[in-house]
This record gives sequence, C-alpha cells and structure tokens, in this order.
Amino acid sequence: MMDFIKKAMDWVLEKEDEVARKCAIKPDDVQKQIEALEEKREQLKKKYNEEDSQMQHILSRLSIIKADASKCNR
Repeated sequence: MMDFIKKAMDWVLEKEDEVARKCAIKPDDVQKQIEALEEKREQLKKKYNEEDSQMQHILSRLSIIKADASKCNR
C-alpha cells in the first residue's frame, strides 16, 4: 500500500513540476505546500519522539523486572 501511495505522490509531483515548467503555477502556492508539509513533518517528529520516550521507559522497567526475576532462579 505504501508503495502505491509513493508512486501516486511521485506522479502528482511530476505533473506539478510540468505545470511549473510552463510557468502556470505560483511560487507562493508551492511555498504554502512546503510550509504545510514541514509543519506536518514536525508534528510527526514530535509524536515519534514522545512514543519513543514511552517505549524506552517501558524497556527500562522490563529490564529491571527481568533482573529481579533472574534472582529467583538461583
């Protein structure tokens, strides 16, 4: 599915590039797209970092639990 979306987006970008080469698109419109995409990217980075932090916390706790459980096998 992701491959299909990537190919579709590449096709759309190619068509937009063709329009730009014909001077039929405003640079301000493209700038708005760039800004929107950068904002979305920052949101995704923030979400990833938050989730990664939560996963690291869980992994740390599980390591402690594993160490405690390992003491019982002696």
